[in-house]
Amino acid sequence: MEREDILKSAISGDINAFQTLFAEFQNQLKSYLYRLLTDRNDVDDLTHDTFIKAFTKISTFNQDSSLKTWVFKIATNVAYDHLRKLRRWQVDAQDRGADLAIGSEEVRQAFWKVHDTSGAGAYEMKEHMDFCFTCISKTLPIENQVALMLKDIYDFQIKEICLILGKTEGVIKHLLNDARNVMTDTFENRCALINKNGVCHQCSHINEIFNPKQNQQEQLMKLELVKGSKKYNREELFTLRTLLVKAIDPLHASGTDLHEAIMKCVRTAIGEKSDFFDLNRNKTD
Repeated sequence: MEREDILKSAISGDINAFQTLFAEFQNQLKSYLYRLLTDRNDVDDLTHDTFIKAFTKISTFNQDSSLKTWVFKIATNVAYDHLRKLRRWQVDAQDRGADLAIGSEEVRQAFWKVHDTSGAGAYEMKEHMDFCFTCISKTLPIENQVALMLKDIYDFQIKEICLILGKTEGVIKHLLNDARNVMTDTFENRCALINKNGVCHQCSHINEIFNPKQNQQEQLMKLELVKGSKKYNREELFTLRTLLVKAIDPLHASGTDLHEAIMKCVRTAIGEKSDFFDLNRNKTD
């Protein structure tokens, strides 16, 4: 069956046809929701809610955008409803998570258990840089974070983001500009890989813990971001970061389970969640 015919069937109420189309971008949708929510369980719940709401409203889809853009709009609204109940993260969220880990033998043992027993418990420095990007993006106002993720990580066009957020092109460009500036400033002040006077040494420190036999400098120099830190300006370095982040699926990477544990530690430390020690409650598909 041609894709156009599948879409017609879906719009007419064929749930199997809709599922076929939804599956084309489901992994990307879940990745996007994870970067907004930082909780696998919430991602699964909100992906399900998005599917149900989109299928329920499919007869109203007038095809003035792609089905993917239309579904992302619904998912974004669902995520907004969830995130409005929570405070935005402070820049020191990761520091507070690190303090919790350093001060608790139980937390450290939980990390090691995931690292030693999970097939997705490896530590990769580039994946931790992706983790940091997600954490720092959560310090932005929700609309800024959404605009940034949609444009710089998921390659939506400005006009598509206008439809998703219900804003004008000028507003979207303003949100993007502010988000990039704040992110760039934050990284410049914190990232020890780029600014050796930075206060955040998590990438190098955790790599040293979980990969003690790896040559630290060799690992650093494998990253284009570090290689380019001397010759690129700050805006270009931010672009390099986004390219690194775009290449990683936070739900299906080699260190997914370890970073989920670290993320739970951060959420626990800032008081957003209290489920850190329930590490094995759910696994990503």
